[in-house]
Amino acid sequence: MLKLKVKVYATCVKPMKVEPKLKLNCTEISMIRWMCGVKPNERKKSEKLGELLGLEPVSLMIKKSRLRWFGHVERKDNNDWVKCCITWEVEGIRERGCPNKAWWDCVKNDIESLGLSRKDAQSRNKWRMRNMEATSQPRFTWKNGR
Repeated sequence: MLKLKVKVYATCVKPMKVEPKLKLNCTEISMIRWMCGVKPNERKKSEKLGELLGLEPVSLMIKKSRLRWFGHVERKDNNDWVKCCITWEVEGIRERGCPNKAWWDCVKNDIESLGLSRKDAQSRNKWRMRNMEATSQPRFTWKNGR
């Protein structure tokens, strides 16, 4: 359980790449099937098994935690160093290739996909309620993301 908590915290602070995300989803599905005693050749849906155990996907937990942290940072003073780091632009010429995925890009995608706005984060109770409502609707999406 401790390793899972560390993984979730690390993905709240830094963005998760696609390959580790897929690996985490596959591991989660295999653990759920193992807990239920279902073998891979048995044709049972992982969504049903997750509902049976009352679990939510780890990817949804990560999204919730990332948005909770964003709300915390967004309510800080404008001259706070943590808040300044969010919008900080690195000067100079970047290296060739695709730029690394930034934490802010993940948060923007989460906000847009859940229909939230940045202004909602100023009120802690409103942000918490909107975050809970938005993340509880698509409850079980255990797909591998392929």
